[in-house]
Amino acid sequence: MAKKNVLGRGLGALIDGADTYNFNEVRSSISEVEISRIVANPYQPRTTFDEDALNELAASIRELGIIQPITLRKTDNNQFQIIAGERRFRAAKIAGLTTIPAFVRTANDEGMLEMALVENIQREDLDAIEIALSYQRLIEECKLTQEDLSDRVGKKRSTVTNYLRLLRLPAKIQKGIVEKNISMGHARALVNIKDSEIQLMIYDETLKNDFSVRRVEELVRNYNEDNSSFKPEEKAAKPKFPSEYVDLNNHLSKFFDSKIDFRMDQGGKGKIVIPFGSTKDLERILGILDKINV
Repeated sequence: MAKKNVLGRGLGALIDGADTYNFNEVRSSISEVEISRIVANPYQPRTTFDEDALNELAASIRELGIIQPITLRKTDNNQFQIIAGERRFRAAKIAGLTTIPAFVRTANDEGMLEMALVENIQREDLDAIEIALSYQRLIEECKLTQEDLSDRVGKKRSTVTNYLRLLRLPAKIQKGIVEKNISMGHARALVNIKDSEIQLMIYDETLKNDFSVRRVEELVRNYNEDNSSFKPEEKAAKPKFPSEYVDLNNHLSKFFDSKIDFRMDQGGKGKIVIPFGSTKDLERILGILDKINV
């Protein structure tokens, strides 16, 4: 029961002073609001909602109800606009609820934007680009400095700066962050290169070769120190076979009437691969091997 009360406090449970900063007094009780009177938040920082996750939340709501009330403000036309909790609101609609528990606040547009952004930033399921864009909107539209912003969201200023720097990356790399093709660590390394073409080259090589964060940091450091063009890593050349093995490879290819793949490492270990183009070709090769056994 105590846990439920903590969840119900919303933004104030997450950030000290958030319930009193720049907003009018908040009602102390939770109201049941008709879902039909609730409209979406135009300042919602999240741009996409995972359908599977929404359906899972809807199933949980059918079973347990709404544990954490959403936050609304009442508008002039007797409707309610979402400040925070749009994901719960959408899931509640899917679950077939007609009302939803909510805190009702009075806030101007700037105050509403700040509450919505700060509340959403605290969510663990936002990707790094969504967080960076939310930080940028808070700075630009609420006229905050980075120092003010770090106080609002309870993060170190260096952390805020690192997120904002991600917005300097090319769109392709930002999309890769959203799609989890690379981590925040990879991105933080790439942003230390000023040339966007080199950033993209290292990004492509990272996906191709599954580079670790440490490897990307090394590539970036080497590029910045040498001040030279980045060269994609080349695969190690195949070891050259002694002439007698080349002759053996050619002999086997003729014997089986198929291009034999003869592989051997520097230590002398390897394998002989006999390719076939069809089941009929396989039967032909097996026939040759049967004759050898006889």
